[in-house]
Amino acid sequence: MWNGDYWFVIRSLVAKDFKVRYRNMSLGVLWSLLNPLIMMSVMTFITTQIFSSTMKHYPLAVLCGLVPFNFFSLAWLTGTVSLLENASLIKRVPVPRQIFPIASVLSNCMHLVIQIGLLLALVLVFGSGVNIYWLWLPVIWVLEIIFVLGLALTFSAINVYVRDTRYVVESANTILFWLVPIFYSFAAIPARFRTVYEFNPVAALVMMMRTILLEGQAPAMSTLRNLVCVSLFTFIGGWLIFRKLKQGFYEYL
Repeated sequence: MWNGDYWFVIRSLVAKDFKVRYRNMSLGVLWSLLNPLIMMSVMTFITTQIFSSTMKHYPLAVLCGLVPFNFFSLAWLTGTVSLLENASLIKRVPVPRQIFPIASVLSNCMHLVIQIGLLLALVLVFGSGVNIYWLWLPVIWVLEIIFVLGLALTFSAINVYVRDTRYVVESANTILFWLVPIFYSFAAIPARFRTVYEFNPVAALVMMMRTILLEGQAPAMSTLRNLVCVSLFTFIGGWLIFRKLKQGFYEYL
């Protein structure tokens, strides 16, 4: 069981990452707000003015897709490279190696909180306002974070041995941008592909956020069940893979 010193290390790594990311930037943490707003504006213009989309509350629907995807893609990538970036520290400090990918994912949660705050504020102003189903939001986000932690543990361990892993993750994120319903609705997906989307944790989160925030309804229990199963399976698998591979870290780092 981890003691208090290990949690102190995690908090220190999270704080360091947050400070380093925005160091010497004139706008600082405001970039966490500007990036999704800029992407939302561009996608809204292209999809509504050029392709004539009629999706209800389209800018908010896009933001419901961008916020989860931005967190997922960045947390997965930074988690993947976390061991190599902290190689010198890992060799000097006798702490569990799992701390580094976990801290990397948690540091991205700080930016996530800022972007979720932006999304909720816009829903209050331009959407349908607060409803009882908002209580589901912490549940589905915790499940998403658990899923990303599992991926970070798995791919950070593999990346120690196969240095091309980060480029595989980058390519996968590019592909997933089109396979997650960020700028299109779930209703537009052909029926034969919908089950695949429901088992994709990022796509499932986007769909549930739109259902809760824009439609004022509870998330589909089947989608929530799939998210629970995939997230827990990925985390447990990632933990076991990491434990198996960490034995050779010192030699390869």
